[in-house]
Amino acid sequence: QVQLVESGGGLVQAGGSLRLSCAASGRTSSSYSRGWFRQAPWEDRDFVAAITWGGGSTTYADSVKGRFTISRDNAGNTVYLQMNSLKPEDTAVYYCAVRRAYGLGKRPYNYDYWGQGTQVTVSS
Repeated sequence: QVQLVESGGGLVQAGGSLRLSCAASGRTSSSYSRGWFRQAPWEDRDFVAAITWGGGSTTYADSVKGRFTISRDNAGNTVYLQMNSLKPEDTAVYYCAVRRAYGLGKRPYNYDYWGQGTQVTVSS
């Protein structure tokens, strides 16, 4: 089992920045990948960004490309999502996830473990 704990959400004005963190514990592996998703009320859970455990590869949703950056600490147990130039449409609950396979999946069903989510609200 892998446990994930997100932090760093909050309320920010449009154009501002936030950094989310996701700490993993338990039976982790360097072959796993990590992802961030978000879900607004009444919407599906959407892909935001993903990174391989070693940090060598990343991918982003088109809607956040150039504004968000996914990264990891040296040990690979904590993943970050730096969010700049935030827009009201970025408002959602943000979830981190672990995929028990190499490769950057972009669908929720590609991932096996999920955190509890952290709320991000961007005011206009």
